[in-house]
Amino acid sequence: MAASYGSASYGSSAEHTPAPAAAPPGPLGPADDTGLLAALLDGMDTALLALAADGTVTHWNHEAEQLLGWPAAEAVGRRGLTGWAVRDEDAGATESALLAALRAPGRQVHDYALLTKDGRRVLVRGQTSVVPGPDGRAAGVYCVFTAVHAQIGLERSLALSEALGDDAPWGVVLVDADLRPAVVNTPAARALESGRDALLGRTLGDLLDQGAEEVEAVLQHVLAEGEPPGLSDLWVTLRAPDAVRPRRCWRSGFVRLASPLSEEPVPLGVAWLFQDVTDAKQAEQDGALLRFRTQQLHRAGRAAADCPDPREAAAVHLDYALAGFADHALVDVVAPPPGRDGDDGGAGGDGTASVRLRRALASPAGSPGPCTVPQPSAVPVAYAAGHPALQAYARGGSVRTSVGATGDDGWAAARRWPDGTVHGLCVVLRSRARTLGVATFLRTPARRPFDRADAAYAEEVAARIAAALDLASSSDG
Repeated sequence: MAASYGSASYGSSAEHTPAPAAAPPGPLGPADDTGLLAALLDGMDTALLALAADGTVTHWNHEAEQLLGWPAAEAVGRRGLTGWAVRDEDAGATESALLAALRAPGRQVHDYALLTKDGRRVLVRGQTSVVPGPDGRAAGVYCVFTAVHAQIGLERSLALSEALGDDAPWGVVLVDADLRPAVVNTPAARALESGRDALLGRTLGDLLDQGAEEVEAVLQHVLAEGEPPGLSDLWVTLRAPDAVRPRRCWRSGFVRLASPLSEEPVPLGVAWLFQDVTDAKQAEQDGALLRFRTQQLHRAGRAAADCPDPREAAAVHLDYALAGFADHALVDVVAPPPGRDGDDGGAGGDGTASVRLRRALASPAGSPGPCTVPQPSAVPVAYAAGHPALQAYARGGSVRTSVGATGDDGWAAARRWPDGTVHGLCVVLRSRARTLGVATFLRTPARRPFDRADAAYAEEVAARIAAALDLASSSDG
């Protein structure tokens, strides 16, 4: 049996150590084959035993000794496994399953209950194969085995890897040490709006416009430190020009992948797991914004109640509205027609084309500070025809406007707005069924354009400002 392996068995008795068969010269020479075989067997990561055709143990490696406690000197040369490595009750079925490989082609996989040297039973999973002799007939069998729990753990790891790489609920991207995707599962490819194969080997900067630097920073930290941070919400923007939803929020986790076969952990890359939480995050942000604006309205109402001058109360409402909402604000009221001392409130629908607006409140354009109440003046603001404030007055509603992505240096100046303005929102001031004027809120490029929710908030602020200005006008009268 031992001759069929091309060398003598190690750790066996003399009667099981025939002369080594002739071997072709190799790197170590024929005389070193015995030592080479022993080193290879002892270097295996799994346990191995070999049986001759008559059931005699011919090989027993170091991992088998570690698992069962029987040294090679006590195992090699024994006839069968009964009474020492297998209980008597299990011996027949175990040895029959092992020697069945003599008559069956291919590899046989079975679970065995073996005994350790201290009498404990260990359930192992073994793969048994036939060893052909020089004449081609079966000379024996060898069995590579591991503890079932270790085998199950390995199979679970492989199954988990396959599941994550196929169609897991989360997007999974395995990034190599060069920060390039090496494996991309289906949800991740769907989130990146590209094919799985098309993403491999590309840099993150090719896939993401905004957010790529943050992702790469986390990946480099995990590769260097090995301690992944907790879950983090990363806002990213896809570089694809035709992306269905360019800006997204991905709840991400990172795990460093290291080789278990080296003494020192060698980083193989990082597993990036993420889930799209854009809708939930947007709803959370909208709820927080609504709560903040409601609190601002409440604070503004309490502060305005202590103002003796209604115009000062209107300025307080405007100050509180600017926080987190806009960079500048203007309030223009309807000026009485020439030759009229009173203010008819601008109620007429026929006079909208010739309506004149004069400045009543304004926020500082240069440096931040409280809104100021200009000195009363009969000079109207020189708004050109088609100005958003005049449109809002004519419609009796809100008007949103933006300069656009390209920008225009003269856009703000043409509308008599402070330099740097790119977004505007004009809402009418209504009180007692009359249109008193227009409130204008302005944003710089650092803020996004106004949306419908912003218009609704501005209308609520405008209603409070209009009530204060109406009270001031009544007091003057």
